[in-house]
Amino acid sequence: HRVVGKAMPGAPHAVWLVMDATTGQNALQQARAFKDAVKVTGIILAKLDSSARGGMVFAIQNELDLPILFAGLGEKPEDLQPFDPDKFIEGILSV
Repeated sequence: HRVVGKAMPGAPHAVWLVMDATTGQNALQQARAFKDAVKVTGIILAKLDSSARGGMVFAIQNELDLPILFAGLGEKPEDLQPFDPDKFIEGILSV
């Protein structure tokens, strides 16, 4: 925060926690530790294109009160899409 704040007054404007969708039950502990260390403002869920379910992100969102902002659906920059909770739930339930 201090380094970027020197380069750009008021920065950082956002701090995002990027969570791997394949992360299991310890995802909440990891997110909690990260939030304790820095002022996180949102979550990006990566690797959602694999067989990962990513349901842990809802527990993180609920407990830590962080919005899920984007979902990584592939390897290219254009594969980073705004998070659609309805589509995400459909994907989890369509197994």
